Amino acid sequence: MPAFLRPRSIPEALAALAQAPDLRIVAGGTDVYPSLGDAVGRAPLLDITGIAAMRGVELGADGLRIGALATWSDVQRADLPPAYAALQLAGREVGSPQIQNAGTVAGNICNASPAADGTAALMALDAEVELAGPDGTRRVALSQFVTGVRKVALNPGEFVVAVHVPRASGRSSFLKLGARRYLVISITMVAALIERAQDGTIARAAIAVGSCSPVAQRLGELEARLVGLPARDIGNAMRAEDFAQLAPISDVRADADYRMNAVPVLVRRCLERCLEN
Repeated sequence: MPAFLRPRSIPEALAALAQAPDLRIVAGGTDVYPSLGDAVGRAPLLDITGIAAMRGVELGADGLRIGALATWSDVQRADLPPAYAALQLAGREVGSPQIQNAGTVAGNICNASPAADGTAALMALDAEVELAGPDGTRRVALSQFVTGVRKVALNPGEFVVAVHVPRASGRSSFLKLGARRYLVISITMVAALIERAQDGTIARAAIAVGSCSPVAQRLGELEARLVGLPARDIGNAMRAEDFAQLAPISDVRADADYRMNAVPVLVRRCLERCLEN
């Protein structure tokens, strides 16, 4: 019989991983179980849903803490300021309501799909991932945690215990382009955050694009150029070189050229939504 363990604490989970490094960690299971296919009955699993310390969505003085067991529905129900709207909007695009009720934010990150809705939103919000391991806990920027397609920067014996999003003001938004409105893998997606100065100009901008490279990408040059501009100038601020770092592929959903042409349109629309009163 394959191993199936359900620890009640983080130390207990770490001990289990130390003894059996091949254990697959499972929470909502919306990615793990389909990926296992016919091997699901033979896979050794570490079910972390019994660890109460990893639940909850909490907004504190330092920002937002999303426990590794917090689902997308938990995030959508949380009373959060407009700066975190991108994350809640992205949550509505993750599969169906049934998937949102079971699938976790942390699991969406760890699956490391180029089309992960949560990664682009969290990257625009400067999220960090908290990891527990044999040497204690550490935090790593999300942009450094997801390193490639299905690849994350986990050391042996580590697992994610929470996602942290720093305090932010202003408003964020999220837009996803797909072949239909719901239950679809994105052609491309954009998340953005805009903070405005007292005179109405842009004080800070953050923009992340997903589904157009192995890992979601921040558009740093465009972010810097937007600072100090009035809202009416955002469309004219964009340049072709702002998107040069993207590397979209052609697949069954869209070809690479279509993706590249769609991204500036989504970026402009997403920024405009951030600037709405």
